[in-house]
Amino acid sequence: MSATFRLTLAQLNPTLGAFEENAAKARAAHAEASAAGADMLALPEMFITGYQPQDLVRRPAFARQAMDAIDRLAADCADGPVIGIGGPFSGDGHLYNAYHILEGGRVVARIFKHILPNSGVFDEKRIYDSGPINGPYRVGPLRIGTPICEDAWFEDVCEALEETGAELLLVPNGSPYHRRKHDTRTGLMVARVIETGLPLVYLNLVGGQDDQMFDGGTFVLNPGGRLAVQMPPLEEALTHVDFEQTADGWRAVPGALAPLPDAWEADYRVMVETLRDYLRKSGFDKVLLGLSGGVDSALVATIAVDAIGAENVRCVMLPSEYTSPASLEDAAAVAAALGCRCDTVPIDKGRAAVTETLAPLFAGRDEDVTEENIQSRLRGLLLMALSNKFGEMLLTTGNKSEVAVGYATIYGDMAGGYNPIKDLYKTRVFETCRWRNANHRDWMKGPDGTVIPPRVIDKPPSAELRADQKDEDSLPPYDALDRILEMLVDEERSVDEIVAAGFDRATVKRIEHLVYISEYKRFQAAPGTRLTERAFWLDRRYPVVNRWRDGG
Repeated sequence: MSATFRLTLAQLNPTLGAFEENAAKARAAHAEASAAGADMLALPEMFITGYQPQDLVRRPAFARQAMDAIDRLAADCADGPVIGIGGPFSGDGHLYNAYHILEGGRVVARIFKHILPNSGVFDEKRIYDSGPINGPYRVGPLRIGTPICEDAWFEDVCEALEETGAELLLVPNGSPYHRRKHDTRTGLMVARVIETGLPLVYLNLVGGQDDQMFDGGTFVLNPGGRLAVQMPPLEEALTHVDFEQTADGWRAVPGALAPLPDAWEADYRVMVETLRDYLRKSGFDKVLLGLSGGVDSALVATIAVDAIGAENVRCVMLPSEYTSPASLEDAAAVAAALGCRCDTVPIDKGRAAVTETLAPLFAGRDEDVTEENIQSRLRGLLLMALSNKFGEMLLTTGNKSEVAVGYATIYGDMAGGYNPIKDLYKTRVFETCRWRNANHRDWMKGPDGTVIPPRVIDKPPSAELRADQKDEDSLPPYDALDRILEMLVDEERSVDEIVAAGFDRATVKRIEHLVYISEYKRFQAAPGTRLTERAFWLDRRYPVVNRWRDGG
């Protein structure tokens, strides 16, 4: 009879720094794996700490407590399946991103990450030491090689493991989402399978941490690159995968293939899940936001309701003399469609008081953007007061187009604790609203159907800070602006290349200038969901003061 091996894959959501809570999740998964007759339970990269701990893991006490938690987990789970779990290892003056193998009540092997990522949101070379390329370890009848995350993005580690006797590649990951990343991962892992001729398990973390969403999507490949198992993305899941020894080596028994969302659904769910986890992991259960009648705040309100339920979302309309009756009607319609509370707090008395207070200093000067910003900052002040009084996190609602060019008021509409649409350009905001109106999923806590009235989506955008104001008074049309920004920010194209694509040079230079001079605003902005490889935070680290411009 040929040998068999059952591997339980735990695609779970840890909380950063909550060692005991994360260990409890591991113990519960171990109990399920044991009941299913598994030979091994595998958990993702750095699971015991949560990911990414960044410089926190360099604190000796943090690393020591994480290692102690792993030792206790080993003792608690002495009987039953072997456990593989990610966590730091500190010793002899070194700090490693490690994968710990627990068997018989103790840690029997440790694998150290060899290739440390140093791009995008990762700067592990400044945090961890690079470990040696480890050989495989044995669990029952099977020799397993474990390249940790980035170790499998290049051929070196996997080929060394195959050459030293590995029969299966188990790749624990903490790989965060960006649009279409699943295709990139699959392509790379297929390459490793073809190069080594070994089956491969790609086990990914799931859950939100700050701006990043670890999106799960764990999968198993057989030699030749054939997909044997696909776990669901963006949710916790536990799957038992059986392997059989054949004349040609070990093979995964084909199992369930969970469907994968398209880019629109994936982006939307990532915004929902990152907000949900950001609130839960930071101790908030309610939010509020300013609801203007515009499309951005309508989308943020919808995301919030889908994340935590309408009963936990407060919308606040803050009208001024420039707020149109249509905007008030649209804001009320959005709140009603979502089923959440909506308060009205006019700002006219506050504005009059500020105007009177400043009148002696402003005498003889014409009104300008100063008076517009006072309105925005009054709204920020009132919303923050409500946040303080009721313990509701304030959400900010600026899209990526506005964040890029600084079309937002610092200490005003930028005030808040989190921004789920921070990495979503305005043109994608419109389409995302249309997508949500046409689609509903079980993971959404909000109602089905049209929750954002078409009039809100289709009307010309306006900040309504002066009479007859439109966004296009200050900016190019959003379809042109967003394409220029994609080329400047996401693709890092030169001004000449953008002009060659058909855009007016003066307009491109003006947008470039606005992007650079707005860095100080982004430096002080709330964190928000990362959807692309060039989100404004860790992906793109520019100086605040910068006199350089492309072409002089």
